[in-house]
Amino acid sequence: MQKRLITFDLDGTLLNSAPEITAAVNLTLASYGIPPLNMGTVIGFIGQGTRELMRQVLAAVDPASPEDALETWLHDVMPVFIREYENSVGTLAQPYPGVEKGLVTLQQAGVRMAVVTNKEEQFAQNLLAATGLLSYFEMVIAGDSLPYKKPHSLPIVHVLEQLVVSVQDAAHVGDSRIDVQTARNAGVTAWAVPYGYNHGDPIELAQPDRIFMSINDLANHVVPAISA
Repeated sequence: MQKRLITFDLDGTLLNSAPEITAAVNLTLASYGIPPLNMGTVIGFIGQGTRELMRQVLAAVDPASPEDALETWLHDVMPVFIREYENSVGTLAQPYPGVEKGLVTLQQAGVRMAVVTNKEEQFAQNLLAATGLLSYFEMVIAGDSLPYKKPHSLPIVHVLEQLVVSVQDAAHVGDSRIDVQTARNAGVTAWAVPYGYNHGDPIELAQPDRIFMSINDLANHVVPAISA
């Protein structure tokens, strides 16, 4: 299927960032004398930005806490988490197998690429730079770049408008139901990868248009269509 533009989710799609996110979460909890969470638990909270991540972390460690008390605690905890995550971002994250090869193939074929993530811009930019992926993308739309974030259509629509690409010529690829929903809301093709996070559910349940085993597999699908 010919596509001129592909937008990519970041965490769980391009990069396995769960180890460093878990490290930052547990360093934050340790500063309050709270035992660490295992990475599997933290993975279930990834995908909606750091504030929602920590809201779910705090709810997990103190499920009996009333909502107003949880919000007050979250307000106090966020500066600690931000400091810890700033120190760890890019230190443990690694591209998934096939990511770099796939991005090279797409770039050489003239496919335009952007990142659309719910991670805050300061972390997204630093993470992409630290892992050597930033130069592949014309745009990085983060969770705080626009008034709305995924699953709202605006992040993808904004990329389409800025790069002057029609919905028919674009696809979004991610690892979660949020990504599939975002693609549907924006009217672009919804592609997915089976690894990543997706809150512990198989990505098939989100019913994407197609599942690729890797970004390299995706590239090998897209590039022959362009050349045809």
